[in-house]
Amino acid sequence: MKEMILKKPIVSCWIIFAVLILVHGFEAIVLRMDETILGENCINKLFGIVVLFIVLKLINWKWTDIGFAREGLIKSLCIGFGLAIIAFTVSYFVEISILRSQGHDISFGIFTTGFSLTGEAEVHTGISFILMCVFFNIVNVLMEEGTFRGLFYKLTEKNYSMRFALLFQAILFGIWHIVTPLHNLIDGDINFLTFVVLGIGYIILAGLMGIKWGMLYKMTGNLYAGMADHFFNNCFATNLLHVTTETGIDEMMIIRVIIAQLLSFVIVTIVFSRQKSCGLQWKNALRQNP
Repeated sequence: MKEMILKKPIVSCWIIFAVLILVHGFEAIVLRMDETILGENCINKLFGIVVLFIVLKLINWKWTDIGFAREGLIKSLCIGFGLAIIAFTVSYFVEISILRSQGHDISFGIFTTGFSLTGEAEVHTGISFILMCVFFNIVNVLMEEGTFRGLFYKLTEKNYSMRFALLFQAILFGIWHIVTPLHNLIDGDINFLTFVVLGIGYIILAGLMGIKWGMLYKMTGNLYAGMADHFFNNCFATNLLHVTTETGIDEMMIIRVIIAQLLSFVIVTIVFSRQKSCGLQWKNALRQNP
């Protein structure tokens, strides 16, 4: 089993991914845990952590081997949260400016909701819901970053280039998010054409986020910066801090997320490219002056 996983990383990753997304889809579409008092599809994330633990045992890897390093925790968390705060400050500003230009009265609300591409979400108030939101989003980033940027990326990079590994895990991460528009299609909230458009758009957006968090992994040497940025996006920007108007809640959430993610993607890409360029220049200098 160990040799198969390590020697055929693409096939192995697809098999693991297929198991995970089947559980993810079953929970979201059949069990509908996000419609319960928990307000989250949490079973697939807990299941994913168990699968990650089992796979690491099979290949004799430690958690530190996939990015859960002991060093750099605080620094990387500050980088991730700082990046998210900058990006979402800009996106909230743009969102509010657009809404005000349309004549809306703007206010902020702190409460929990279930994310929906159609803008329909049940509101939950109370400290218990906020604490559950924080807890389940911590579980979420542990599972998704550990699986996609950790396990899938590291397995693939051992046999292929860094660029291929970044793209491969990002493609899987994008497909992972097709469950959300599929859920809306099955419920009749959207038609098939809208599902195709939203599905493609969501796969591209999630894929870019996957590339960004993969680059953060390469830049910092651990998963914590990507986890912090991922957590802020999922927990605060889409589930706790809401923009309300007289006509609804978070009517432009998707615009908010797109602006923030594209901005942070550009920032990380620029820094990553410069860091990579400086690294190559340093290596060339060492070769010329041994």
